[in-house]
Amino acid sequence: MQETLTINVRKTIRALARIELIGSLVKLRQRIAKIRVTMLSESGRKSLKHRTGSNGLVSVSRNYLLGELRQIEETRTIERARYYVRRLRRALSDVKTSPINDLNLHRWKEYRNIQTDSLWILQKRDSSGPHSAWYWGNFVPQIPHQLMLRYTKKGDWVLDPFAGSGTTLIECHRLGRNCLGVELQPSIARKTRNRLKDVFRKDDSGSLALEVGDSTKADFHSLLQRHGTRSVQLAILHPPYHDIIRFSRKRNDLSNAGSTESFTNMFGEVIDNVGKVLDEGRYLAVVIGDKYEEGEWIPLGFLLMAEVLKRGYKLKSIVVKNFEETLGKRNQKELWRYRALAGGFFVFKHEYILIFQKR
Repeated sequence: MQETLTINVRKTIRALARIELIGSLVKLRQRIAKIRVTMLSESGRKSLKHRTGSNGLVSVSRNYLLGELRQIEETRTIERARYYVRRLRRALSDVKTSPINDLNLHRWKEYRNIQTDSLWILQKRDSSGPHSAWYWGNFVPQIPHQLMLRYTKKGDWVLDPFAGSGTTLIECHRLGRNCLGVELQPSIARKTRNRLKDVFRKDDSGSLALEVGDSTKADFHSLLQRHGTRSVQLAILHPPYHDIIRFSRKRNDLSNAGSTESFTNMFGEVIDNVGKVLDEGRYLAVVIGDKYEEGEWIPLGFLLMAEVLKRGYKLKSIVVKNFEETLGKRNQKELWRYRALAGGFFVFKHEYILIFQKR
């Protein structure tokens, strides 16, 4: 959680406008330093609140705001200092967003918690609140969290055709997004609903839904219409990694596909189905890892990427997420290292987050 400062944004903007007119670099720096000290001072902040009440008070990231002020103080030319003052004033007064998220691009430095690199090294899974690792094969909550911050606005709809233990549903609830999750196995859906009953109970608008269905042929239109919408703005797919984990005995379970080709074909059917309800220009993300079988690396990630690309989607990014510990390899690092040396392969420590845009 980022620490914030509460400021009187109107008063600050007016002060910055006056500072921008100062002709002396030394005086300009002194005025900026005075603002920074006031914002850092507890008595100064309390005085500010008492004078203004709640009207005009805005919370801003502490590190972002103080960093901008320090940059102005350290500037060596009056022209550059004025530019930075003008930029900060605009960041506090104007909002610049895109059609796909709520990020204010005038204050882009504030979003230090949002990943923009293509390598995600996560130290541990988020186990806060109702998140848990009871379902073998669920993904870390940080993945849907990051995807929703980047590719949705509050109130948008997210579709998860492989809902499992409800990780995406939980993150949608936390971030104010709506979600339709579809799970193939009734027993898993019941257990997930039971474990997340408090989340569903707090969802007064009915904007979180977990339905039982086969995502290769489910009528997503009808399922969404039950909840007052016809389409989604983001789809997050975390399918089985073929037969690495057998999730059921059902023939229509992707983990029971008889071959790699059959697995990719079934996944393609899910993409066809999702595409019917995903809005144009919006995003689809596939979270997938590869597998090793009979001495051969099977590139499931690239095979599924090809299935999506066949359907005319635009590839926007390939993110590699590192995972140091897995249930299968925990406490067996030395054994896996020996196997790798003996077998001529490398130990899996990553999976892919493939991000596409619907044309």
